[in-house]
Amino acid sequence: MMHARLPHGGAPATRLDTHPPLPHLQLVNVWKRFGEASRQTVAVSKVDLSIEPGEFVTLIGPSGCGKSTLFNMIAGLLPPDPDGSILLSGKPQRDGELLGKIAFMPQKDLLFPWRTVLDNATLALEVEGVPRRRAREKAMALFPEFGLKGFETHYPHQLSGGMRQRVALMRTFLFERDMILLDEPFGALDALTRAMMQRWLLDIWARHRRTVLFITHDIDEAIFLGDKVVVMSARPGSIKLAEPIHLPRPRDPSVVTTPEFIEIKRRLLASVEEESLKTFGAAGETAP
Repeated sequence: MMHARLPHGGAPATRLDTHPPLPHLQLVNVWKRFGEASRQTVAVSKVDLSIEPGEFVTLIGPSGCGKSTLFNMIAGLLPPDPDGSILLSGKPQRDGELLGKIAFMPQKDLLFPWRTVLDNATLALEVEGVPRRRAREKAMALFPEFGLKGFETHYPHQLSGGMRQRVALMRTFLFERDMILLDEPFGALDALTRAMMQRWLLDIWARHRRTVLFITHDIDEAIFLGDKVVVMSARPGSIKLAEPIHLPRPRDPSVVTTPEFIEIKRRLLASVEEESLKTFGAAGETAP
């Protein structure tokens, strides 16, 4: 091993590792096609995307652009075509290897009506083989943080929409994966509840620092939450734009009235509207 020589007999220099950390998630030339020959539909094409550890990335695009298809591939629920690859921390993932490595919350909360809030929250841990008593202890520790203390023995029908989403998110966090996919979790909530949930989610994210990829149709929500907003093109979906968001954190609701926010929104809205016009002008059904 060689050391740098210092003048006047100084100690050998220590070479610092200057290599940046690997992206948490990389998509390289990812495609997804459905059907064969003349009936083939290309849902996603040539997607290249990089997400850093602890980054909060929001994903927007016109209806039918393949956002959910992309999510399903990242979650391991749908295999990508062999043209490209998906990497976790620099390691390519073969078919079936992604399943279970990433926490995934779909649009609906999918709470079981016959299970209490506590038992719904521990479901993922139980599936992983964690003993019931230990799973309950871990969940109980998070109830105050998720604003659910005192509701442990309630059933889903006794909760508001926002509380149901908090239960579903707590279940997703308890799955203890470094990356979380959230598919429009606040889409069905009223405007006031949605705004409160956005601020609450940022607070949870700041404490736990999981890597998050978040689908939304709401451009304001995408900007308010994200470190980066990714815009998908019309079908076949590809990455049209990745806009870094340099607004300061923690984010105050008043940030949406600032000139910086309004200018970012103007650019993103123009980009999405351009793709939406392509969608509405095209014949045929939307992508899966």
